[in-house]
Amino acid sequence: MEMQYWFAEQEARLRNLPTTKRCLYAKIDWSARCLGILGARGTGKTTIMLQRLLESESGGEKALYVSVDHPRFQTFSLYDFGRNFHAYGGRVLVLDEVHKYPNWAGHIKTLYDSCPELQIIFSGSSVLQMQEQDADLSRRAVMYCLHGLSFREFLLFELGESFPALTLENVLQDHASHTREINNRVQPLEHFRNYLHYGYYPFFLEGKDVYSIKLGNVINHVLETDLPQARRIDLRQIVKLKKLLSFLALSAPSQVNIQKLSASTEISRPKVYEYLESLHQARLLNLIRGAKGGYKIISKPDKIYLENPNLACALTEEQIHTGTLRETFFVTQIRNAYALWPAEARHILRSAYNGDFLVKEAFTFEIGGKNKTAAQIKGVDNAFIAADEIETGFKAKIPLWLFGFLY
Repeated sequence: MEMQYWFAEQEARLRNLPTTKRCLYAKIDWSARCLGILGARGTGKTTIMLQRLLESESGGEKALYVSVDHPRFQTFSLYDFGRNFHAYGGRVLVLDEVHKYPNWAGHIKTLYDSCPELQIIFSGSSVLQMQEQDADLSRRAVMYCLHGLSFREFLLFELGESFPALTLENVLQDHASHTREINNRVQPLEHFRNYLHYGYYPFFLEGKDVYSIKLGNVINHVLETDLPQARRIDLRQIVKLKKLLSFLALSAPSQVNIQKLSASTEISRPKVYEYLESLHQARLLNLIRGAKGGYKIISKPDKIYLENPNLACALTEEQIHTGTLRETFFVTQIRNAYALWPAEARHILRSAYNGDFLVKEAFTFEIGGKNKTAAQIKGVDNAFIAADEIETGFKAKIPLWLFGFLY
């Protein structure tokens, strides 16, 4: 099966491979016989797998990376390819973009069962298509989710400044000492503005002037390819979904008005609920529900945010509401920090009755600017203000940017 060709392709990819590693790298159990890395397009899944392959003790011809969406691979059986690689002594098979291959989960399941000495590492960019597979990999594969860059990781990639990740409890109990250490080395407020506009996806390193164009292509691919294939959404509805995202990008943070969303996008109310959930699963939206009550798919979320602040900047050239960017940042950082798999994030953060958000069922947060007061959280236990435009905080008032150090 032309193994020489694939090893040559691998060598080309390993040249000039970045050495800087994402936070997730250290959390992955690389000893697992089968593991999958799921994440939105552009978050760096290929890089993290190649970095592991380069460090693999197997090395040489025992470890192989293959991009399943390569045109040349389309004529092969994924299972037969893996069996052949294993028969010639292969021990680590890295499969990138497996969601492009029909019945990929069935092939991996069979390969796992028939080749006990073979480790299989795979990735997929379409959350929706990955979830559509029928074969049960839950007893075989350990799954992880690679999110976009945190503000802490952005500083590492942008400036080469390395800071340890903090827990939420670290931030709440001793934010003054942490901000002092960071402020002694960088100017967080200056770089925070840049992060909100172009720092979430690692491909900003390929050129900041074309970042919005590339991000727009990512959005279009999800809307025009992933959604129609996985949810059978009519292509004629895609224009309305783009309109929905643009509307949300320009909206002020507030309670959700489904009727207004329906009217402004010309989408029926039942379909609005359905599309919002699909966009959430596709990692283009974050849906926030109430502090009490169960999670229902077809239900009204309390708040809706784009999945990360950069999306808003790619969707519109108009002025984006500052409050929306602040809250979007907070939601993204908290949810990503506590979810190696998207479903884990559902109950980490909810809307609060007093204040903006309830985190981990224990901490209430109000998000605002430097002059934000505690009036809305007065009398609430374990309540804090996440304030923008400040370098250091005091007591229950914490710099908003510091929540970007949670992963």
